Amino acid sequence: MSRETSKARSRRVAERLYDTVFVGRGIDIGCGDDPILPDCIKWDVAQGDAHDLAGIPNESLDYVYSSHCLEHLADPERALRRWWEVLRTGGKLFVAVPDEDLYEQVCWPSRYNPEHKVTFTPHKSASWSPVSRNIADLIAMLPCHKLIYLKTCDDRYIRSGGEWDRTIGDGEAAIEFLVEKVAGTT
Repeated sequence: MSRETSKARSRRVAERLYDTVFVGRGIDIGCGDDPILPDCIKWDVAQGDAHDLAGIPNESLDYVYSSHCLEHLADPERALRRWWEVLRTGGKLFVAVPDEDLYEQVCWPSRYNPEHKVTFTPHKSASWSPVSRNIADLIAMLPCHKLIYLKTCDDRYIRSGGEWDRTIGDGEAAIEFLVEKVAGTT
């Protein structure tokens, strides 16, 4: 397990996300043994399909957090729509996924994680990946949203075997986005 949440913890503390985003009742989807907070709802394979979140009522959570889970799902659009449904108005969706250029490095299927089903780019008109998803398009499909930020985290790699490896150590090669659910009808 790569412990992606732990890798980013000190940076996220410095960015004050624990004071402003991860407050109230929340869920960590795909957390394994590395949840964002000890008192959040921990959702992983044992709890059921992350596309469905069976048993989690609509508009019941203050935040939905998922780090490096969405790329393992067959239908990320369906999953995001469901994750959006469980958020209350004013709730925040925080997702981190591997950046296809930094992590996969123009190689598909993934040489670093054969369980990846899709790749992600923040926003570009074309991709080398046959399974690429554009994060800007995914966010645009969410009704009544306010984008707080979309950024690439590209730091602390280890050189291994003649290349920069984003999968070992505490290196980050991710896209993070934070979206707030706002009141409205669209």
